[in-house]
Amino acid sequence: MKSISEWFDDYGESHQNQTNKKIHWVCVPAILFSIIGILAHFSTLLTALLLVLTLVFYARLDLVLAVAMAALLAVMAWLIVVLPVGVGFYIGVFVVAWIGQFYGHKVEGKKPSFFKDLQFLLIGPVWCMNTFLATILPNFKNRQNLEHTS
Repeated sequence: MKSISEWFDDYGESHQNQTNKKIHWVCVPAILFSIIGILAHFSTLLTALLLVLTLVFYARLDLVLAVAMAALLAVMAWLIVVLPVGVGFYIGVFVVAWIGQFYGHKVEGKKPSFFKDLQFLLIGPVWCMNTFLATILPNFKNRQNLEHTS
């Protein structure tokens, strides 16, 4: 299994343009939120199972990031429970966010990483979390190769 740094290095190769990075900061969490929202409208049990499996994947890569992702996923799940919106809202967010993602990659001039390996769909959210934690916590050890973080 690849290390978290190897995943981030590979992911970072197609995420170096500042515009694309900013788009990802908005669209990746929006896609994650919308997927959870869509799934939750059909099966709470399946949604919970997929979230647990996702967290196991993250924990095998990096425990600190897995805990941070667990907190984020818990907040997202709570919002989905309390927001008075239907599945159409989450489908709309999903579509708009993916349009943003593909626009960002057009600006970048590189294909999305998940065309190479579908596991990158799981790496995107934790890549954003890593950058977020490295930005707000001065003692956080960034797991990303520094040449991909500028």
